[in-house]
Amino acid sequence: MPNSSVRLFPVPPYLRGAAESWFEHGDRAPRKPRLASSVVLVRDAPRGAETYLAYRRGESPLGRVAFPGGSINPEDDDAVAWFGPAPAAWAKALGIDDPRLARRHVVAAIRELFEETGILLAGPDESTLLEGNRGPDWMAARVALAAGDKSFPELLKRRGLGLRTDLLRPLANWQTADFALRRFDTRYFAVVQPMGQEASLLEGKGSWGQWRSAAEEIAARNTTALGDEIGLPDTTGLTLSELTVPPVELVLEKLAGARGCIAYLASRRPAAVFRPELVEADGSYWLSVSLSGAGEGSAQHGR
Repeated sequence: MPNSSVRLFPVPPYLRGAAESWFEHGDRAPRKPRLASSVVLVRDAPRGAETYLAYRRGESPLGRVAFPGGSINPEDDDAVAWFGPAPAAWAKALGIDDPRLARRHVVAAIRELFEETGILLAGPDESTLLEGNRGPDWMAARVALAAGDKSFPELLKRRGLGLRTDLLRPLANWQTADFALRRFDTRYFAVVQPMGQEASLLEGKGSWGQWRSAAEEIAARNTTALGDEIGLPDTTGLTLSELTVPPVELVLEKLAGARGCIAYLASRRPAAVFRPELVEADGSYWLSVSLSGAGEGSAQHGR
């Protein structure tokens, strides 16, 4: 019998004004979400499975502290060399009817991962992966990509690389709650850090990014340790739930309980869709998430 549960997560401070306005003005049409992809980059370490988290400015639908990711771009439709499951197979795995849309999400995931961390899931053929991503040339390529001066397909073609889509694993689909002023319809993926490649912040844009132990973050999530360590005005004094969005915390839970990264990626996950709902309880605003034994974790926390 499926395990059904409802989890409540606090509305982050930067969204409380929007939450209050939503309740004050009654039912309104939610803003249309932008299509997005996000990648959980993982690796094994002596202290247990780790994942790469970074600070995001503004009111990002991915969270103030989040996994690499961002919205789909028009260039994600452009032709690229493709290694791994065909877009139709990806559509089935993601629960999407349109293979072209599935392809966009996969391309965006790999593009955003490269832009924000330097990790590039690409190689010259279906069995080879780029062995190094360090040096000024690679950083310059990331900066140009972020500025819109170069497109991702152009970068790949110039270097004779194709996308290693076989390295990604689908996780789940999360849609931002209706009340938010910025909304994403995000497909989450996971991948193990490739050998020989290192994660780094984008020059001139990143404020904070680190490999973090999933188990340690979950153990300290009711404290302000992470926000205080980041040390920015909009992170200091905040708990994990106030810094992130529900999928980030749930992924950390699942990763903390996994026996290594390979076991985590090997877990079977239905193509589930999650959409938090805004509720009011005990004088506070909460994001209510219904989990049916299919998402990124079902351990109870808080409420």
